[in-house]
Amino acid sequence: MIEQYMALALQPTMRGCTKRSEVEVNIRHISDLIDASIWLSSIDLPVRLICIPEGCLQGFTDEVFDWDHEKYVEEMALDIPGPETEMLGRKARQHNAYIIAQAKIKHPEFPRKFFNGAFIIAPTGKVIYKYHKLQVFAREHSTVPHDVWDKWVELYGDGLDSFFPVADTEIGRIGCVICMDGSFPETARGMAMNGAEILYRPAYPEPYVANGLWEVQNRARALDNTCYVVAPNPANYYLMQDSKDALDTFGGKSMIVDYQGRVLSQHEYGAGPSYAGAIIDIEALRQYRTRSLWGNWLRDLRTEQFRCIYEKPLYPKNLGLKKHPGRHADHDAIRHRVLAEMVERGIYRRPAKTKTQPKTEEVPAD
Repeated sequence: MIEQYMALALQPTMRGCTKRSEVEVNIRHISDLIDASIWLSSIDLPVRLICIPEGCLQGFTDEVFDWDHEKYVEEMALDIPGPETEMLGRKARQHNAYIIAQAKIKHPEFPRKFFNGAFIIAPTGKVIYKYHKLQVFAREHSTVPHDVWDKWVELYGDGLDSFFPVADTEIGRIGCVICMDGSFPETARGMAMNGAEILYRPAYPEPYVANGLWEVQNRARALDNTCYVVAPNPANYYLMQDSKDALDTFGGKSMIVDYQGRVLSQHEYGAGPSYAGAIIDIEALRQYRTRSLWGNWLRDLRTEQFRCIYEKPLYPKNLGLKKHPGRHADHDAIRHRVLAEMVERGIYRRPAKTKTQPKTEEVPAD
């Protein structure tokens, strides 16, 4: 039996990094926030899970400044495990807690590319899990497995563990979805079908926090899959190490959602470091999953009737096998091309003409 425990969705300030050595500044700040949050939250129950938002180790330098892909690999991408996970591992050992974080990371099989990854550090201080983000948005430079599909499948196969890995830990089974991953029901569903009971879902930017998308998605992913969602979001953001003013580009609202889609804790304020904390009860979740005939949606999946939805591809695979994901303009061109195909296939109906609507023939091919 897993006893109840506290989980924390940290909401740190972050400073943008332009070289790997600067990451330590952010980790020191995160370490202080861990100590402060546990000092108070452990009064309730022991803190066993600490979740750090996306970007809070390195910032979003490559995205904000449209960096070249290989420049980021050489100057900023992290090795997992590495010195940074050793620093966080010391906090995991100190507090007997699991720590989940995100970073732009290197991959030994793709030496000229970086991926957006999540990792779990056990109370022993060791990295026990890695996940590679599956869905990126139009300003992100990271490689995803779909970009190198043929080689990824050759290396790891095409089963659930290849794309939706889950860590079986003493505090429950944990899966990760990162930022844009959480905008797609399929990513969280893949984790749930592989046994996840807790989903780590870090970070979403403004204006999509203030207008409610962040909360709707987090609650929906929890409700869809009868699982907890721990969703940390950054506080204010110093674009560079020496920036004098901080920007609130994420809006905070770090939250923890239970397996019925109820918000257990949410930190409304975004312009300063803090955290959300709530009790996780894995035994109650397991009772509900195995006894309820209503809100346990996975049980009722009639999988055969959904296969036809995905039979015909949309977004092209293998775009990163021979080149890199590209810069902002390259992402835009690909997405315009996919939109044009969706119109041609009748998925979308073409609107009245607008100045911003590109013609299909104007969008460059690969």
